[in-house]
Amino acid sequence: MGERASKGRTAVERRSERELVVTRIFDAPVRLVFDAWTKPELFKLWWAPKSMGVPLLSCEMDVRTGGGYRIAFGHDAADSMAFFGKYLEVSPPSRLVWTNDEGGGAVTTVTFEEKDGGTLLVLQELYPSTEALDEAFLGMEDAMPEQFEQLDDLLATLRASV
Repeated sequence: MGERASKGRTAVERRSERELVVTRIFDAPVRLVFDAWTKPELFKLWWAPKSMGVPLLSCEMDVRTGGGYRIAFGHDAADSMAFFGKYLEVSPPSRLVWTNDEGGGAVTTVTFEEKDGGTLLVLQELYPSTEALDEAFLGMEDAMPEQFEQLDDLLATLRASV
């Protein structure tokens, strides 16, 4: 796994019938990367892939074990699509685990590990079935690299302002 992740490159792979793993090394300290995942004002700046042309309407995050989140995409409330769930584990600044209560019902685990002055990020999604992963994988193979590219750009801006 460690060999596949490199700075500026997002690796998206199926690990099993129900598991998807995305890795990337960001040129930023762990705390900054963790903040970008847990502070709504930062999260909304990078999460929606710009190529989709669908803006993030709202982002509510109660980032604590047992807390919840709700993220809505769309041009207005009438055409919005929401993603929501609960945080199962929040261990700053090294680990986040949450449920995805819409659609496939995957459980997502993200780990943040210091690596050569940067951050190795590993996102793992475990789906309830092969079919649920098949459906999600189609969109994620293109979306995740774009999202992580946007996160990289945000982190560069944040590093420059520190």
